Amino acid sequence: MTTALWIVAGLLAAAYLIGGGGKLLLARERIAAVGASSRWVEDFSRGGVKAIGAVEVLAAVGLILPATLDIAPILVPMAALGLMILMVGAVATRIRRNELKFMAVDLIYVALAGFVAWGRFGPESFAH
Repeated sequence: MTTALWIVAGLLAAAYLIGGGGKLLLARERIAAVGASSRWVEDFSRGGVKAIGAVEVLAAVGLILPATLDIAPILVPMAALGLMILMVGAVATRIRRNELKFMAVDLIYVALAGFVAWGRFGPESFAH
């Protein structure tokens, strides 16, 4: 179970580091031009998109670094919970924009982050 949690946390961290970094570095219009699944940025200000990117990058770091350095490892499941909240907001945005086919990926991210939060708060807590 610990191995599965590390793998899922690592994959989530990589995805959010890349995605959040892109939101921080690219202009909102350039993100929207990537494809239909990225047009959600049209509903947010430039600063809002940058803030989402910053939260994603911080969560990516929070999924790995505290446990790796053994400094405040409680931050790992808290970062996972934060990602769940962020992605529930993404699902709400998809519903509002009637982008239901893109919502499936967001729900997978919610489930994966939920698995990490459950595992690290519960049976595979770093407190053991």
